[in-house]
Amino acid sequence: MPFLAPSILSADLVRLVEQIEIVEKNGADLIHVDVMDGHFVPNMTFGPAIVEALKKISKLPIDVHLMVSNPMQFVEWFAASGANYLTIHQEAYWHLDRAVNRIKALGCKAGISVNPATPVSAIRHLLNDLDLVLVMTVNPGFGGQKFIPYTLEKIRELDELRSRLQANFLIEVDGGIDELTAKSVLEAGADILVAGSAIFEKNSIAEAAHKLKSIILARGKEV
Repeated sequence: MPFLAPSILSADLVRLVEQIEIVEKNGADLIHVDVMDGHFVPNMTFGPAIVEALKKISKLPIDVHLMVSNPMQFVEWFAASGANYLTIHQEAYWHLDRAVNRIKALGCKAGISVNPATPVSAIRHLLNDLDLVLVMTVNPGFGGQKFIPYTLEKIRELDELRSRLQANFLIEVDGGIDELTAKSVLEAGADILVAGSAIFEKNSIAEAAHKLKSIILARGKEV
């Protein structure tokens, strides 16, 4: 069954407790935290303290996406803060095998993310060791961007490889996910849909989350 992961990048931090409670009641399965350093991507966001805060207000797994240079300087901090999933970028670190092993040793699920123009072949040999592959469906750095259509091919390729290799990784998608694109990525093979502005920037957060979850549930029944 696919999952919904609201991204707090688009949340109102002043009302974070309230908004987390709303998405929990309306279908959220994970809470997605986009960590940006102003170097790997042109934006700055959260540190480990936000994960510690989320663990106090939510029982959902915390899905941390490190969009940072030198990610191995950060993984221990975020693991200690309570992250359940830790995902780093293929483009940010040369020694990915070492990174995956270290993340798992810290007690977290290990993920690798690929930017829109990065081919799936760049992580092909790691797929059997990964818990999660995050396909960026926009160029990382800012919320509210338009979905890049060619990324659907990468989701399909990953889904095919997963079956062929008998691997167990989840396919997560992040960027431009809304009621229309959600159906396309689910049909392509996605398991986790990250949605920020499509939930938190709507007049009714509850209604927006519920609609996306309904699309996910409908897809789950078809499979």
